[in-house]
Amino acid sequence: MQRTPVNPWNWSLKLGYNQAEIIEGASRQLICAGQTAVDANGNPQHAGDMRAQMDLALNNLEAVLSDADMSLRNIIKLGVYATDVDEALKNFDLLGMRFGPIECAPPMTLLGVTRLAIPGLLFEIEATAAA
Repeated sequence: MQRTPVNPWNWSLKLGYNQAEIIEGASRQLICAGQTAVDANGNPQHAGDMRAQMDLALNNLEAVLSDADMSLRNIIKLGVYATDVDEALKNFDLLGMRFGPIECAPPMTLLGVTRLAIPGLLFEIEATAAA
C-alpha cells in the first residue's frame, strides 16, 4: 500500500495529521468501531482521567488492529470524540508518541460531544485501516 499525503497547507502537520491521503495498492480494509477506555469485559476504566482513558482507548485500538493482522501504521483515517476537547488536546502527545515514531499522520477529525455511549467515558477513537 502506498500513501501520498495531500496538504495544501502545512498547519495540520504540526498537529500530527495530513489533510488527506491518496491510498493506492490496498487490498484489505478494516473499519473499526469506536474504541474507549473499557476492560476486556466492557467495564469503563479510569473515571475522570482523560489521559488514562486516551491511553487505554489507544491500547484497545491496537488490540483490534492486531487481531486483523494490522497495526497503527495501517490506519488511513481517524475519528476522535471527546467530552472535553481542551482536555483531550492537552493529552494529544499520547497520539504523537504512537504515530510519530512510525511516521504515520492519517487524516483525522476531532469532535466535542456532550457524552459518549457509556456514562463516565471521556474519549473515543475510531479508525479505518487498509493493507
